[in-house]
Formats: sequence, structure tokens, C-alpha cells
Amino acid sequence: MASDHGHTPAAWTGVIISFIGFCVAGAFMVANNPFGFWAGIAVILLGGVVGGAMKLAGLGQKPSPELDRAREEAARKDHTPETGRADVHA
Repeated sequence: MASDHGHTPAAWTGVIISFIGFCVAGAFMVANNPFGFWAGIAVILLGGVVGGAMKLAGLGQKPSPELDRAREEAARKDHTPETGRADVHA
């Protein structure tokens, strides 16, 4: 997991599209053009949608068996057999 850092086609595509939208929105904000600004905001949101769709299509980060084991271990550790509930830590 630590060696991947999200370097996937889905992550790169989503970030690049969002960065372009950020640049567009910033330029039009300085130019005092509300329509262009909101168009840039729409491109930012589009970047998130495209990145998410690519992740669902299998181009995102692959599941990590190490992470799954750590989550299962943490769930077992916080579970109390007497109450059947997870411990609440204050």
C-alpha cells in the first residue's frame, strides 16, 4: 500500500482535469467573469466524477491484502464479546 501512493490512471486523470478547472476558474475570477468562473468549477467537479468512474472501471488502486488484514484485526480488537458492541473510547 505505501509503495503505490495512488499513482493510477484514475487518480492522475481526475487530478489533471480538476487542476485545469482550477486554472480556468482562477483566470475567470480575476477577469471578473462569473460564467467562466462557474464553468471552471464545473470542470473541477467533472474531474472528480471522471476519476471516480475510472476507479469503478478498474483503473484505480488495487485492493491491498495488508490493509484488509489490518482492518479485520482492528475490528476484532475493538469488539467485546460481552456486549456484542464495539468499545467506545473516551
